[in-house]
Amino acid sequence: MSEKLKTIKELADEIGVSKQAVWQKIKKESSIDLRQFTSKKGNTVYVDVDGQKVIKNAFFNKTSTKKRQQKLFVDDNVNNSVDGNPEGNEEILFLRNLVSELQSEKKELHKLLDQQQRLALQDKKLLEEYKEEIKELKSLMVPVRKDNKDPMVQKSKDIDNTKEELHTKNKKWWKLWK
Repeated sequence: MSEKLKTIKELADEIGVSKQAVWQKIKKESSIDLRQFTSKKGNTVYVDVDGQKVIKNAFFNKTSTKKRQQKLFVDDNVNNSVDGNPEGNEEILFLRNLVSELQSEKKELHKLLDQQQRLALQDKKLLEEYKEEIKELKSLMVPVRKDNKDPMVQKSKDIDNTKEELHTKNKKWWKLWK
């Protein structure tokens, strides 16, 4: 693109602000008519040299800052009226009450969040303790036989084998006795 044209992003980077800040400045400053200084290709807006100067002046112009600083400071705690209008007292009181309620709710929510985090930590510690206890109990269990058979089934087979041995001995005895 031409050296003379810059995007809003490039201009913002040069000034040291965000793209949104440039757009807001353009909207707020009635002296800036963006259409006469820009061209658009696709979704990109390009600003010419004159437009760049106007936008930069809007950011670096101290008169706009002075105007904002010269606005009357309204302290609701002292004046209790909006722009000298005493009819706004009810609204001010309502808003103050609303703010104090929101602050107390915020404190309560912080307490509940802290409590929830403490409970979650306790649960985690208990879970770790239970895991360790289960590991200890598993290590204390009777080891399984090397043939990986259930001890009860093995006892039953041992009894059956013993009966079979006795039965064969009895047969031999009968044969000899006859």
